[in-house]
Amino acid sequence: MTFTRKVADLVPIEDTVFAVVDLANKEAQRIGPENVVNATIGALYDEKGELVAYKSVFDHYNLISNKIKAKYAASFVGNDSYRNQVYQWVTQGADIHLAHRVIATPGGSGAVSMTFSNILDANETVILPHIAWGSYKLMATQNNFDVKTYSLFEGDHFNLDSFKFVCSEVLNKQKKLLVVINDPCHNPTGYSMTRKEWDEVISFLNKCSEIGPVVLIDDIAYIDYAYDIPQSRKVMEAFNHISDNVLISVAFSSSKTCTSYGLRCGAAVLLAKKEESVREVEIVFEKHARAVWSNIPNAAMDNFTWVTTDNYFNFLSEKQDYIDLLKERSSIFMEEASKVGLDVYPYKEGFFITVKCKDNKQRDALHEQLIKHHIFTVKVNLGIRVAICSCSIEKTKGLATAIKMLID
Repeated sequence: MTFTRKVADLVPIEDTVFAVVDLANKEAQRIGPENVVNATIGALYDEKGELVAYKSVFDHYNLISNKIKAKYAASFVGNDSYRNQVYQWVTQGADIHLAHRVIATPGGSGAVSMTFSNILDANETVILPHIAWGSYKLMATQNNFDVKTYSLFEGDHFNLDSFKFVCSEVLNKQKKLLVVINDPCHNPTGYSMTRKEWDEVISFLNKCSEIGPVVLIDDIAYIDYAYDIPQSRKVMEAFNHISDNVLISVAFSSSKTCTSYGLRCGAAVLLAKKEESVREVEIVFEKHARAVWSNIPNAAMDNFTWVTTDNYFNFLSEKQDYIDLLKERSSIFMEEASKVGLDVYPYKEGFFITVKCKDNKQRDALHEQLIKHHIFTVKVNLGIRVAICSCSIEKTKGLATAIKMLID
């Protein structure tokens, strides 16, 4: 006898990321943090190994009155000032000519989850990249979806042929598409698509939409750590060319942008050709928000709005310091990887670099060997994710060499 719904997945959840983070912390306590490389954490850490919390963000947040922090938001879809500013922030520098709506969510994950829950019906199929953030698949199974994956790369570029093949296969079966692309600064590879690649994707999805409706989720969680911020927005102009039967849900994480990971705040930005299209989806999303989380932290929304307007230049300056640090760390790792022949997936920018493995058996063996040598990473499909965002420059030096030696 079970008290849950018949289709509930009763297998206990195993969050491999948090498990290996805990293992790394325990090892650091045992032998000293200076003797451990902790490349597990998907958050910014400084050169002293401490979590970054932007002064330009939290000094003001700490001054917000307790009554404002305690207060409900103006609406369960978010404060108007926040929703308006999210759209301006996400599209800054891009000339977008589409109808849009914004709904506040608990982090970027809330935006992705909301879209999953309201687009497909049970037993339909969602399309994911074969190397991806693990929670996409969890969200799919929680909604009783099937999953099909496309190969992310062909050589050093986006695998358009695989993307087309998988989308066509699913479309022929269910006459509807829900597709996830995580761009820019893909988790876990650090790949960012070119404008040409986006143009090709949009052109193909338009053809698909002649058969049935198409919803594209673009997860932009790490967009504000792209090495070319203006270009990260400029490629969105490809969205202007969607057909009437394509809708885009852009999943934005103000939590990641502001280094406020535990203060869950994000948004789903809906884009479509027609006003009635975004409004239809917004109505469904409004009900989801009310039913599932009811309210997003009022002070978090107000603080994001202040940080990205009144404190704009201070915030950009502080954030740029850490983008420059990511560049330095990633350059060290990538140059060393090239020198020693360590095979990695195409990396351009962002928090993570992923070492290629020929199969998951090799990945598991490498992961265990790394742990034995006090190097902690995260397993992903066909690879080992290295979080350069949490590795100091000193600990990044020699890391690619050490991994290569253990592979050999």
